[in-house]
Amino acid sequence: MATSLCILNNDTLDPPASSTFVSYGVMAEKLLRNAGATDWNVEIFNTMEQQYPDSFDRFDAVLLTGSKFDSFSSEPWVVELRRRVRTLLAQKKKLIGICFGHQLIAYCMGAKVGRSDKGWGTGRMSYQWVAPDFPAANGRSEISLLASHQDQVLELPAGTRLIATSDFCPVAGYAKGEEVFCVQAHPEFVPDYSSFIIGRRRGSWTDEKVDNALESLKLGHEGDAVAHMMIAFVQGHGQKLAKAA
Repeated sequence: MATSLCILNNDTLDPPASSTFVSYGVMAEKLLRNAGATDWNVEIFNTMEQQYPDSFDRFDAVLLTGSKFDSFSSEPWVVELRRRVRTLLAQKKKLIGICFGHQLIAYCMGAKVGRSDKGWGTGRMSYQWVAPDFPAANGRSEISLLASHQDQVLELPAGTRLIATSDFCPVAGYAKGEEVFCVQAHPEFVPDYSSFIIGRRRGSWTDEKVDNALESLKLGHEGDAVAHMMIAFVQGHGQKLAKAA
């Protein structure tokens, strides 16, 4: 039986990006299919419109996308999403979180989440990968990914293992056994999309910050590596993560 993935899409993209990239959910699906998940059954639900599956039982895993909203927001749709994620955590459903999703899952696990005193993380950012035994990590010790965030997970959620870190973002990734795999950066981003959202900040950010972020995109990123880890996690190769680092 084919693997079944539920993607909870937590934002809408502004034009003209929406006509090219459609949504974060579609970008995440494309990332995984390009990494080998060609036969997966993938369904996308728009949480801002209160769209959810009738039951999560038919899915092997649930992926939460990024969003421009705060994971700790009192927005009704965010409150409802947190309620459902807490239920999924209690049921030990496999959860994958990206950026906002990473933050919201941590918040639901009782960790502190909020604005970073370091400001915006943007462009290509490098992290220490401190879980070389992670499924499909292939012994790596570092990774570079595209990012866009001003909120961060401010402490490691109880019972989880740190998997990625940097001076700018100490909790850049965490995991819990067969149940949770989260990253702050955006493995699904591509340089053209990052360029679009960075360019929109000109005027509110300094020209130097914008130019440096745009220049960093030329160095490439390793989103495909995270996609392979996600596939391994969903397909049940995460046993090693049960032990804390």
